[in-house]
Amino acid sequence: MKPLYLLALLLTLCCTYTYAQDNDLLLAQQYIANGEQQKGLDVYAKLFKQDNQSYFQQYFSALITSKKLDDAETIAKKMARKYPGNRIYLIALSTLYKQQGNAAKADELFNEMLKALPADRNGISNFALQFYQTGNADYAIKIFEQGRKILKDDNAFTFELIAMYRFKRDKIGLTDEYLNFLPANPIYLPQAESTLASLYDEADDYDMLRVELLKRIQKEPQQVVFTRLLTWQFLQQKQYDMALNQTLALSRRTNDDGTDVMELSRTLVDNHAYDEAIRGYEFVIDKNDKTNANYVDAKIELINTKNLKITAGKYTQADLLSLEKDYNSLLAEFGKKPGTVFAMQKLANLQAFKLHKLPEAQALLEDATKIPGVRPEQLASCKIDLADVYLLNKQPWEATLLYSQVEKDFPNTALAQDAMLRNAKLAYYTGDFVWARRQLDVLKSATTQLIANDALNLSLLISDNLNADSAAKALKIYARADLQIFAEQPAKALQTLDSINKLYPGNILEADVLMAKARIKIQERDYTSAITQLKEIAEKHSFDLWADDAVFMLGDIYETQLKDTNLAKTYFQKIITDYPGSLWINDARKRFRALRGDKTDGA
Repeated sequence: MKPLYLLALLLTLCCTYTYAQDNDLLLAQQYIANGEQQKGLDVYAKLFKQDNQSYFQQYFSALITSKKLDDAETIAKKMARKYPGNRIYLIALSTLYKQQGNAAKADELFNEMLKALPADRNGISNFALQFYQTGNADYAIKIFEQGRKILKDDNAFTFELIAMYRFKRDKIGLTDEYLNFLPANPIYLPQAESTLASLYDEADDYDMLRVELLKRIQKEPQQVVFTRLLTWQFLQQKQYDMALNQTLALSRRTNDDGTDVMELSRTLVDNHAYDEAIRGYEFVIDKNDKTNANYVDAKIELINTKNLKITAGKYTQADLLSLEKDYNSLLAEFGKKPGTVFAMQKLANLQAFKLHKLPEAQALLEDATKIPGVRPEQLASCKIDLADVYLLNKQPWEATLLYSQVEKDFPNTALAQDAMLRNAKLAYYTGDFVWARRQLDVLKSATTQLIANDALNLSLLISDNLNADSAAKALKIYARADLQIFAEQPAKALQTLDSINKLYPGNILEADVLMAKARIKIQERDYTSAITQLKEIAEKHSFDLWADDAVFMLGDIYETQLKDTNLAKTYFQKIITDYPGSLWINDARKRFRALRGDKTDGA
């Protein structure tokens, strides 16, 4: 039993000793935290004396924090002599020299260690990481660069160097590293674009990238990845024509089917660069024949883009009729089938809301809903469009039936909520305010913010005007004007709105009428008049239902239409400060930060 007793005694003593050390370490840390530097150093010195290696780092750091740099240098040198194979002490010494402002001495010591760098990938990585962890990213980069030479591998440590350059915000180093890496690894192009975007702050950064890319393209014209990155660079600079030219040239050189041009053209549409997108789609059409899927897609997207271009600005009746002819030619060429249903919807909407050809729009959408093989979601979208046309065509029962079908077929989805909102608006347009409000109250908690906001505003509008008989009558006229706005009949809507005050003077719909008129002016692209109406709401009806909507709309117009960043920021900030409970608060905050230039760390 005696050996077992001795073993148990030994274990007890070891545990007691370790426990005491742990207590001393906590005590030292507490002293330092309380500002009692010397007491803390005394405890650290005691621990260091008991176990040099285990407590070196804590003691060394405490000495530096206490500005006892000479003492820190002494123990680092002592440990370096005692353990010559462990670089951690030389690294600590090098870091100390840098903190003392003695860069030459730090570099000399570092260069000595660099000469002894092992020809081992893991060893090199660990060595660099030790420097990085002490805040010496520059030394870590030099180690990786020297490691490449030792290993005779120019592609070694690429990801480590990318991380270092990104940490240091070294734009030139990061750019060069990616340009060396991407030719053999084009799959990382999206990552490179995201990382560079997170680091580049100004036009000069993109100009630097363009210059480097052009040099590389001249030397290695076969490297497609450089051309694609150059296209991305032009997009970031909003030089859409140049971006398209690069992609077209690449398509001609590689003799592909224009897929890259299609993708770029869609991006150009998203950025409202309609002329460039049209040129891209026309290129794809000319390049292919009907057997290629891109040919059909390009034909449809070309007309859709022309639609956007025309309807986004001032247009004439001739513009609309020309667009209608293009859609009809497309359907004549390809027929009415699942692949052209989207074009049928576009044409029907053009006919219903711009050309006011309701019978033609109705017939076209009825045909679309009967085509077999159409995706369920697209079929539902066609039904909603058809219900809208039924409403305009004075067939409310058919309209409500279709809205209800979509709501039933897609429960608890944004599509169902959209259909439910339109059904509620139909009841509102036709004067069934009580039923409309019940539906709208359900939609206040809709997952889509726009639907929830519309439902809340319309519900409150109805509630505010149902009590008094004259108010309810005025609301019926206002609802009729709302329907005329929806039907894009601005002249009729303005006439109807002006009649409210004549028939019911002193009614409580003043702010509502102003908002309706603002919507009409926005529909007509008359932003100056719209601003006048919205400012009157914001200034004279600041506590009204429409106040926060008016302020947000002002911010949106100044940002997207008039390109006045300062005024846009003013109105988005007003939402944040004056209307913190607004449903627009999150959007306003995001857009204010974006306009202010806040960067998010992508990639």
